[in-house]
Amino acid sequence: MRALFTTNPQSGHWHPLVPYAKALQQAGHEVAFATTATACGALSAVGFRCFPAGEDESAEESQARRERMATLPGTEAAAWTWPNLFAGSWAARRLPDLLAIGQAWQPDVVVREDVEFAGCITAEHLGLPHATVQITAWRPWFRTLIREPLNRLRDDVGLPPDPGLAMLDRYLLVVPAPPGYHDPATPLPATARAVRHVAFDRSGEEPLPAWVRELPDGPVVYATMGTAVNRVEDILAAIVEGLRDEPITLIVTTGRDQDPTIFGPQPPHIHLERYVPQSLLFPHCDLVVTHGGSGTVLSALDYGLPMVIVPVSADQPDNATRCEQLGVARVIPPNNRTPDAFRTAVWEALGNPGYRQNAERLREEMARLPGPEQVGGWLERLAREQHPAVTSS
Repeated sequence: MRALFTTNPQSGHWHPLVPYAKALQQAGHEVAFATTATACGALSAVGFRCFPAGEDESAEESQARRERMATLPGTEAAAWTWPNLFAGSWAARRLPDLLAIGQAWQPDVVVREDVEFAGCITAEHLGLPHATVQITAWRPWFRTLIREPLNRLRDDVGLPPDPGLAMLDRYLLVVPAPPGYHDPATPLPATARAVRHVAFDRSGEEPLPAWVRELPDGPVVYATMGTAVNRVEDILAAIVEGLRDEPITLIVTTGRDQDPTIFGPQPPHIHLERYVPQSLLFPHCDLVVTHGGSGTVLSALDYGLPMVIVPVSADQPDNATRCEQLGVARVIPPNNRTPDAFRTAVWEALGNPGYRQNAERLREEMARLPGPEQVGGWLERLAREQHPAVTSS
């Protein structure tokens, strides 16, 4: 079987696909990715064939996008991004190349991350089954925002209109989260299948720092704002200031693109690094302070770790709300990102054992779910039978 994975180029989009691609490779199947040239370089470095598809943003486009998104609070940024970028210009740029790749390489199945939309149009045009991996919060109300641009792209390749966008999860929706994490107020489609979250965060060569193995007694708090919003309104600086004088070990990752020395000298119990794989670091932590990105939230829950969430944009407000509902996180609203607020929230999350107990319950639920190898079996059946609503049997 040949499986073509389609993704937006940012690491937060293709990293979640890697465990499924590796499971297929290990089962003897051919795997290739399709994304922009820059991301293809990173994917090739971790062992995958990758076809360039679409154009990378220019420096000017990237700057303009960041400036536009900086003016849009919370879910408004996502509401602009989905129709204008994910289902708009980015999908339009990628679609012609994906069609050519599909016709030349002839995959048996297409696998896309949930905000990469040219892949499912390509699959439908070529008569192929396709699967979706949910890498963001489930937000079906956004479909009204992307109906028009996606139907324009369908028309461009000779496909009929799809008013309800049934194509998005027609065959299989892979949801790497425990069922208890999902909000029952927004039901998943019949083709949804829950799987265990398996993080891939080793795209670089960063090891676990030696000092981690010699941490003193006391709480260990890890703070990250990911890679996309790690410079927003000096949030990391407020975290460091709020926790600098507290009897804890604070570990902060600033992102590979930001020099930790900009925060100035720190006392010995505060450690600033560009990047440390969370899969190596989380076993040593007691609490995670995060922006609420889906990958970090699910990884924290996979280790039974409570959180303090300071959402900024994308699906982060949705994840923050759900984590607050489930009693696994304290949430800091946009109008209160102060050192005092971080200090208070951290101690409340550490001092209330209910947060840890609730997180551990979700960890146990997640551990009972099938893993990436089961997804490989579903994809095999999908390619063979080309029938939706794949079952786990």
